[in-house]
Amino acid sequence: MEELTLEHRDLDDVIHHLIHSDYPDQLQLKRLKKRKLRLKDSIDLIQSRLIPDIDA
Repeated sequence: MEELTLEHRDLDDVIHHLIHSDYPDQLQLKRLKKRKLRLKDSIDLIQSRLIPDIDA
């Protein structure tokens, strides 16, 4: 999970730099944002599996 979190953070940095560049590549930005979203979903799934369900 640490690797996924690190990659997610790195993608965030790359996206930030691309957005603030003179001529951002919109296709590349779209792909990176999708990748970042998939990573976030994977991280959330792993976290939900680590937390046990508690019956009320």
